Amino acid sequence: MSDKWNLQDDISEDDPEVYDLIRKEKSRQRRGLEMIASENFASKSVLQALGSCLNNKYSEGQPGQRYYGGNEIIDQVERLCQKRALDAYGLSSAEWGVNVQPLSGSPANFAVYTALVEPHGRIMGLYLPDGGHLSHGFMTNQKKVSATSVFFESFPYKLDPKTGLINYDELEANSKLFLPKMIIAGEICYSRDLDYKRFRQIADGVGAYLLADMAHVSGLVAAGLAPNPFEYCDVVTTTTHKTLRGPRSGLIFFRKGVRRVLNDGKKELYDLEKKINEAVFPGLQGGPHNHQIAAVAVALKQATTPEFKLYQQQVVSNAKTMCQFLLDKGYTVVSGGTDNHLVLVDLRNRGLDGPRGEYILEEIGIAVNKNTCPGDKSALKPSGLRLGTPPLTSRNLKNEEFIKVMEFFDEAINLAQEANKESGPLLKDYKAKLLAPEFKDRVLDLKERVGNFAVAFPLPGFDDW
Repeated sequence: MSDKWNLQDDISEDDPEVYDLIRKEKSRQRRGLEMIASENFASKSVLQALGSCLNNKYSEGQPGQRYYGGNEIIDQVERLCQKRALDAYGLSSAEWGVNVQPLSGSPANFAVYTALVEPHGRIMGLYLPDGGHLSHGFMTNQKKVSATSVFFESFPYKLDPKTGLINYDELEANSKLFLPKMIIAGEICYSRDLDYKRFRQIADGVGAYLLADMAHVSGLVAAGLAPNPFEYCDVVTTTTHKTLRGPRSGLIFFRKGVRRVLNDGKKELYDLEKKINEAVFPGLQGGPHNHQIAAVAVALKQATTPEFKLYQQQVVSNAKTMCQFLLDKGYTVVSGGTDNHLVLVDLRNRGLDGPRGEYILEEIGIAVNKNTCPGDKSALKPSGLRLGTPPLTSRNLKNEEFIKVMEFFDEAINLAQEANKESGPLLKDYKAKLLAPEFKDRVLDLKERVGNFAVAFPLPGFDDW
């Protein structure tokens, strides 16, 4: 009887087609410059845990309370991840608990709403075109875009269009009218520190829970380089693959102990743990992804090292260098600067939009993403580009190298301006113009120079792929 079903082949032999695609993507990453603020390169040890035999085990339930047998080692893995999550942020197990099972950030947020807000309960999050996330609630006059707005009632707060900063006074005024059950302090494209103390005051004014979604800045928080949401918030969620440099996964931290002292002197205790744990499973998920949880544990251990803090310091320094270069070149930077790992560039004064900027940069090997800026009417044709420093900092680029990267960026945008002036009004006209002889050779030359520059900086991960 053949045992071919019990394959032990290397992927290069078992599935050369997928292997070839992985190799091509590795080459693209190696010869390109990743500047997407929500991306990063995980370490080899994180990827080793992610590709381990832990993938094979089902373990529905909490450690010690599983619905399957054979989980004695998995329990140890998950408990270790929980402990490291608290340690990474300096939290006491008497005051905070953590669920490490969410598959990513959006499921983590939805589990919190399911647990604490309940169907059609009210939430307030940052307006998506102003830098908020879909999972914080987004709808238009025609459609409820995110599931958060389908199953809960969401009302956004916004930025001041003049300063590019969160308008806390307007948030406070609207909260008193809307009376949300939860306020979300979080963003995906906001380059300034959040004022968690002010958020807390606003939430207390209407008796709302305060949730911090620190997905983008979790690595900076762990390194002590961003404001600490744990000081003021009831619940904190995060992804683990951005500044934290782990696998794609999510965490939910929740408070324990006394929530507040009532007028009669009695203490109201937090009751979040059971509600949140049950919202994750069995409410929204089945078995947790144990290989992910192990990889998160590895990343959290790395986050407590002195080297990790130095890395995060360089992330911020590189972002400030990038921002200053853009300002010196006359670009419009939303909010006028950055406190963290990203910069939002408004291209309107260059006669361009985000899709045109993103396209030319992708053609030369620089990966960014188009992004809305304050005042934009459409997320499909936004005015800006979001630029982040974590991935290239993971490749050991420092300030001097970032200046070179931004010189490539500036050359590409100038080329885009030329092509856009000579093309028709549609994006397809602009793309066609860049393929014309007078532009194509210049684009290819710039791409070759970007690639030759990029290959000098090794990628974290497996060397042989």
